[in-house]
Amino acid sequence: MTKPKVATDWMCGCAGCHMSILDIDERILKVVELVDLRSSPITDLKEPDKDGVTVGILEGGINNTHNEHVAKRMRERCKILIALGDCAVFGGVPAMRNFCGVDAALKRAYIEAESNDEDGKIPSNPELAEMTRVRAVHEVVPVDLHIPGCPPDADVIFYALVELAEGRIPEIKDDKLHWH
Repeated sequence: MTKPKVATDWMCGCAGCHMSILDIDERILKVVELVDLRSSPITDLKEPDKDGVTVGILEGGINNTHNEHVAKRMRERCKILIALGDCAVFGGVPAMRNFCGVDAALKRAYIEAESNDEDGKIPSNPELAEMTRVRAVHEVVPVDLHIPGCPPDADVIFYALVELAEGRIPEIKDDKLHWH
């Protein structure tokens, strides 16, 4: 049996979900026996295979045009897409910005913050991604599995990866919806 290929990426979040993947600890050896871990922010490869992967995992919400590109590319290249963590599932803490809007948030961060000097200015460069309202992954692309948590528990991530590697869609409910 061919190992399923797994790719992960992160967008607007804190990287805590990828830290929870690493918190699987020595069980990560079991995971790599079962899956072919391809691209990830924690590996050398950074983009999902052009010919596709079995499972794509996205951490973080979508808050700019670059994040939209990352989400759409992952959706195009994977059979099963997982939204991992509260930012990917609900928009999380970054979505609090939606209450004041992009312009007000940028002004506060780059001009008004107490730590800024009098020369503070909002960055403007054509190479920067355009900021948008913060959205959950499912608001931009179809998602097959939602794993909430801030961050999700390592045991839940391990369970989901093993289930997927064995050809089953994991059920994230009851005791799998817990936080420590």
